[in-house]
Amino acid sequence: QVQLHESGGGSVEAGESLRLSCEFSSSRYCMAWFRQAPGKEREGVAAISGAGGSTYYADSVKGRFTVSRYVVKNQMDLQMNGLLPEDTAMYYCAAEGPRGMGWVPGMFNYWGQGTQVTVSS
Repeated sequence: QVQLHESGGGSVEAGESLRLSCEFSSSRYCMAWFRQAPGKEREGVAAISGAGGSTYYADSVKGRFTVSRYVVKNQMDLQMNGLLPEDTAMYYCAAEGPRGMGWVPGMFNYWGQGTQVTVSS
């Protein structure tokens, strides 16, 4: 059983930054950040491999978001710069994905409760 806890969400204005953190009890494989806006499907935002050597970003966040994984601290962060109103969503941390890389919700076995990010124009 993997326990996950997200933090760092909040309300900001367009162009500002936020840093989300996900503390986890253990995870060997791919981890990822997903987001879900009201009325929309959950989408993969960024993913990072077990050792942190490979990353994936959705086209909508490339160049603005950076995912990092700290093995010693059991923590995964998402640095979000240049936030846009369309980034507004509940953000979820997911763990124990595939051995390689994945960004589809069904690939992950454990989920956090989510942290809300709201960006105003």
